[in-house]
Amino acid sequence: MFQKWIDSSMKKSPWIFHINAGSCNGCDIELVSVLTPRYDAERFGFRLTGSPRQADIVVVSGPITMQSRERLVRTLAQVPEPFCVVSLGSCPRSGNVFKGSYAIDGPLEKWTHVDVSVGGCTPKPEAIIAALAQAAELLEKKRSRMHG
Repeated sequence: MFQKWIDSSMKKSPWIFHINAGSCNGCDIELVSVLTPRYDAERFGFRLTGSPRQADIVVVSGPITMQSRERLVRTLAQVPEPFCVVSLGSCPRSGNVFKGSYAIDGPLEKWTHVDVSVGGCTPKPEAIIAALAQAAELLEKKRSRMHG
């Protein structure tokens, strides 16, 4: 009985954990703007959490630098299954303007499975909300497969 109630509440309120893997902060600012009253992603149930252990969706921005790589992998290992990974902006996908630099060890797909990608430098808030909604749908499918 309680498991059904827990599952239905988790479905309606996916929690987001954000990892900056060396970004210029442009994508980070756009992600924060999605949570402000203007775009208000919280009306769809999305909440930012400060701990990967409470996350349902992990949003990664930045080109994955050599310094951030180990922290990224360690943090992703702390996120409970099932979860979705969203790459935010062009940097995690391709390295963008940083591609080919000695300090870059990306793309993100080299280190983890990416469920949803948001393109752009920097992506629009509307695109970020659409990607989060897509990740929430994928998360629900993963949970239903997990619980059988």
